[in-house]
Amino acid sequence: MATNKNEDQPIMGDMHAVLEKSLIEAYLMGKGFSMEKLKKLPKAEAKRLMTEASIYASGKLAELEERAHFMDELHDAYSEE
Repeated sequence: MATNKNEDQPIMGDMHAVLEKSLIEAYLMGKGFSMEKLKKLPKAEAKRLMTEASIYASGKLAELEERAHFMDELHDAYSEE
């Protein structure tokens, strides 16, 4: 994982990529597949599953980003009082 030259923290894009990959793998596991098993499927079925997994992961990432934004708004609102 790439790191920021100034810190030991992963770059934000890399963190999103790692989380997205984890969400895709979790979706596939829920359907009884792994990335390795996916490679053994017919191309059309593998593509369909990866499309479903990508849509799932995108939705979850959007949900997490919205929650983070909401928490920032709450924090800002209460810190102004």
